[in-house]
Amino acid sequence: MMNLKGNPELTPREGDVGRCVSSACVLGLCAEEIVHAENLMRPLKNYGIACMSMGFLIEETAPVVWRGLMVMSAVEKLLRQVDWGQLDYLVIDMPPGTGDVQLSVSQNIPIAGAVIVSTPQDVALLDAHKGAEMFRKVHVPVLGLVQNMSVFQCPKCKHETHIFGTDGIKDLAKTLGLDILGDVPLHINIRETCDSGQPVVVSQPQSDAVLCFLLHHQSLHCQLCP
Repeated sequence: MMNLKGNPELTPREGDVGRCVSSACVLGLCAEEIVHAENLMRPLKNYGIACMSMGFLIEETAPVVWRGLMVMSAVEKLLRQVDWGQLDYLVIDMPPGTGDVQLSVSQNIPIAGAVIVSTPQDVALLDAHKGAEMFRKVHVPVLGLVQNMSVFQCPKCKHETHIFGTDGIKDLAKTLGLDILGDVPLHINIRETCDSGQPVVVSQPQSDAVLCFLLHHQSLHCQLCP
């Protein structure tokens, strides 16, 4: 989801709620420590992106087994007690589902839109459908769907295999009346660069795998800044 401030010179910054540790590690920020100043936490920065994560506030292997008020308090802390500075976008990465995290975020900040990301198999699409309907009920525009792990291409023979199916996202988009913003392939370069904390768009900007992310950005920018 994005909170747009309207600056055409876009500098994305990520506020991570729910899937905290994974995206922080993607940015190479797993082992950093939070700095407090004037009763506000300062987000960690890498590649020009400021990031805040629950993973920064707890032990690396500690589970977050919170519900209800504790979840809402944590969301409020990440939104209101972080010195984000001047933002163009605030992107919030959330887990699948329609629970406390999603409702807390929807009710606490003005949201320009939600993006639903799903793999194309039926089990995942059920959650994606519920998520889209939930955002509509709380009057959050759904900007479109992104199909993750859309296709696997053998690095040796280049044969393409649709491991999780082919038309699931297309059918869901038609049912919901939404656009497909793009596909993210099941690509070894994307996985390896994420695990190393050097995202493929930074470490391999000329690779074919980067094109899908650039197309997603362009599609969202056109919707949010017509």
